[in-house]
Formats: sequence, structure tokens, C-alpha cells
Amino acid sequence: MSMESNATETCNIASALIRQAEQQGQNIAIHYPVGKRGNRITYESVTYSDLDELSDEYARGLIEYGIGRGVRSALMLTPGLDFFAMFFALFKAGAIPVLIDPGIGIKPLKSCLAEARPEAFIGVTKAQLARGLLGWVPGVKLVTSGPKLGWGGLNIKQLRKLGQKTSGSVLADTQADEMAALLFTSGSTGIPKGVVYQHRHFIAQVEMLQSAFNIQAGEVDLPTFPPFALFDPAMGMTTVVPLMDPTRPAKADPRLLVQTIERFGVTNIFGSPALLNVLGRHTESENIRLATVRRVISAGAAMPVATIRRLQKTLPADSEVFTPYGATECLPVTSVSGTELNTGVEQLTATGEGTCVGRPVAPNNIKIIAVTDSIVEKFEDCVELPVGIIGEIVVNGPTMTDTYWQKPEQTQLAKITDDKGNTWHRMGDVGYFDTEGKLWYCGRKSQRVVNEQECLYADQVEAIFNVHPEVARTALVGIGSSGRQTPVLCVEPLNKPDAARRHRIQTDLLQLGQSHANSRSIQQILFHKSFPVDIRHNAKIGREKLAVWAARKLA
Repeated sequence: MSMESNATETCNIASALIRQAEQQGQNIAIHYPVGKRGNRITYESVTYSDLDELSDEYARGLIEYGIGRGVRSALMLTPGLDFFAMFFALFKAGAIPVLIDPGIGIKPLKSCLAEARPEAFIGVTKAQLARGLLGWVPGVKLVTSGPKLGWGGLNIKQLRKLGQKTSGSVLADTQADEMAALLFTSGSTGIPKGVVYQHRHFIAQVEMLQSAFNIQAGEVDLPTFPPFALFDPAMGMTTVVPLMDPTRPAKADPRLLVQTIERFGVTNIFGSPALLNVLGRHTESENIRLATVRRVISAGAAMPVATIRRLQKTLPADSEVFTPYGATECLPVTSVSGTELNTGVEQLTATGEGTCVGRPVAPNNIKIIAVTDSIVEKFEDCVELPVGIIGEIVVNGPTMTDTYWQKPEQTQLAKITDDKGNTWHRMGDVGYFDTEGKLWYCGRKSQRVVNEQECLYADQVEAIFNVHPEVARTALVGIGSSGRQTPVLCVEPLNKPDAARRHRIQTDLLQLGQSHANSRSIQQILFHKSFPVDIRHNAKIGREKLAVWAARKLA
């Protein structure tokens, strides 16, 4: 265990926090909410030096308690000071944080924990109570943020006191390929999978994000998705933790968000399309200008152009809205700005050409191969497709993770090795490159609708119908076995229509579908009051669930 503050000889993402503490020690690292008085949120703040010192104390306490190098540790803390300090403390100790979205549901959460087999569980009192009552991971080392209710272990104050028995900076001399964290996917389009992150992946993500979006030290970030907030201290940004439920971004109060942005002079906003839609509608209706914001970054799903335009109206003229494309397994892959999504690009999307997700983020390498649901072991066995032809998106780059935890079959399905020993990740998406080198996303591979006559891709088809002024969104699903599926369009109307209006909307949509080759075969339209969406971003439509519902409706 190295006790030096200079981290240049190791590959550990916590070294970035140490470096920022050395460079801007008395600058504020985090503003975090501690309560609410009336309509005003009460915040406390911590400097870079204090955050670094607190994480050192926690790291020394963790090591003394037996949570050291290589120890998998479930982390279920609410966003705030302890969340940041503990996360970096785990890295400093060489332990392996296990992150599972608590919003995925009790059964999937228990399944993920059983799969991860953590040797420690660090959580708030509520999480520890659930762990005990529901039988999650018994017999592990416990650290509780908040009151302990008789389940043993240490509370976070005791852990800190344990760490204060010694002094000095802590940094495990981890290697580039050493396991750094286990991050579970949300399972929105399949079973949740544990993505194995190595330290080099985190280092590369920080470098690529800074370069792609020109992020500068000293900026102020409002991250509404907690895991992404963890990059802020590494990039030298001040984090403002919003007062909201991160598992329900679509329910965030836009008035509180605006208040926080204005109060702290936020320059960067990171959020899901659902949250940014709520914020954009509010700022538009109230004629609010967010004068300090330089950029908005959205992820989780493609951001509708209408949402981008609303945000552009409320931002300064030289600000930009970005939609990076990627996944838990590989992020960022590409990125596109609102400025690039001009009227011509909008029109192509509206006529069924797909969603433009921009150019590859350097130094990623992206190719399009023929679609297959089978394992592909060697890249030489792939059929690489030319410009303009839809196929499966595969990527090779420094943030691309290599394996899923304890899931060799899923790893085989998702990875391809080329003759140079490089590994390519299969994104599970279909798309194509245009003649300008921009990638166009057409939908999830698993959600394509295939029959004897054609193959339909969800994002291409839905965009054709989404232009209807009385439609909130649509979802293409297939009924029947693959190869003989009947395409069905599910429609979520903006407002609950009566029978006459529903008939008129249905007629309009059928006529609209006939005007484009991609949608002419759609004859079945079903209305659904509120689509199921993913827990993490409230943006990805649960088309698998809608397909089951549609099959019952048409039976």
C-alpha cells in the first residue's frame, strides 16, 4: 500500500482526486443538500482538500476494518458528501465498489447482489434494514450511514474514527487491468448484468469526456444521475447535488432545479432526456433564461429534437446541448450537438432514416457488421457493411469493458476478437454510417420486427408517427415468432382522447404510415395510456412489455 500523495506510478482513478486537491485545495468540490426550509434548499459545502482528507480517513478505516484491496463492497449511499468520500475511499483502499440501481426492483436487486457476492455492504440505514429483512448477502462486513438497528458492524462515524488512528494519504498501487468496480446495467432491455470496470476504463472515460466536451477545471456541474457525478471531482468540477429522487428523474421539480442552477452559477447540466424535457418545458413556459449554463449533456436514450430546441431557447447563444451515445459497457461512443441536428437532419429522422448520434469520440473505432443473434468469436467472420447499409454497431476503444461478471455466455455474445487481439463490443443496437461519417441509430437489435417481407427497426418507424401533434410518443412492437411477426404500433397520446378523437388520430396515423416505405405495412394501432420505461433514466421504452400487452389486446 502506497502512502505517497503522488499517484503517477499507479493506475487508480482516485489519483485524480488527489491531484485536484493539490491543485485547487480550497476550492469547493461539492455543494450538497441537507434540508429544505419552505421553498429554499439548505446546502453545505466541502473543499477539495477536505474531501480528499475525508476519503483518506474512510480509506484507512476500511483497510483497518478488513475492506481492502480486491474486496467487493456493495455501495448503497444516497447522493451527498459520504457518497463521494466513500466511493473514492474504496478506490484508495483498492476495494471494489459494487453499484446496483436500487430502482430496478426488489427481486432483481437481490439477484444482482447474490451474483456479485459482495464481501462488504456499505449503505444507509434503510438499505441495511432491507438487507436484513430480505436476506441479502448475509455474513458480510457492514458499514452503516445513519443509525444501526442492532445488525452489528460499524457506523460511518466509527469507521472514520478508526481511520483517524493513523495519518497520511492512501492510494493502493492498483494496475491498469486490475478490477476497479462492478457496475450493473439496469436490465431495461434484458437481464441486469454486472459490467467489470478496470482502472484504465475510468481513467480513459475522464480523459475522453473532458476532451469531447471541452470540460474545464473550475466549472460547476449539476449531475442528476449520481454515478456520473463521481467524475466531477476527477475533472476538477464543482458538483452541486440536486434535491431530487435520482430513481425518478421525470418527477424532478423543475423549479428547484432552476433555483439551484441560478444559486450556484451552474455551467454544466447532466441529465436524462426525461428530466431535461421537464426542465425545458418549465423554462419555456416561464420564459426563464439559464444565463450561466455553457453546456447540457444528456444520456440514457436519444433526446428528442423538440427537447433540444426548448433547451437551446433558454441557454446563452454560445451554449451547446450534447447527446452522447454509449452504454454502461462502453461510454462515450459517439456524440452529436444540437447545432449539428439542423432542419435537414430533423427531416431525415421524421421520414424514417433513423436518429443521428454523431461522430465517433476519439479514439474510438466503430464499424457496422451484418446483423446476427449468434456468437461471433472472430472479427474476420463478420461481414462488414458499407456506408448507408443498416447493420449491427460494434466498437473498439479505451473505455470498452471486456467482460460481464459471472456471465461467460453473455460475454461471448457481446464481444468479438480480431486478428490483432483487439476486442470489439457489440452494442446490441443497429444503425449505419452516412457519407459524412456520422452514425445513425435505428433501434435495439432485439426489438427489430422481422417477417417474410421486411425487417423494421423501432427508432426509424416511430419517428414517422411521432410528428403527429396529438401523440406523445409511439412504440413499434412485433406480435408472433421472429420471422413471421405482425408489426403493431402502440400510441401514447398527449391527452386522454375520447372515442371520436381516438378514431381520428388512428386514421391520421394510418395515412401517415402509408406515405413512407418503412411504415406502410403497419395496419394495427393500439392506444396505451402510459408506456413502461426504464428505471434509471425514465426514457427507454419497455417495448418487450408492450409487446406482451399488445398480444393480449389482439388475441
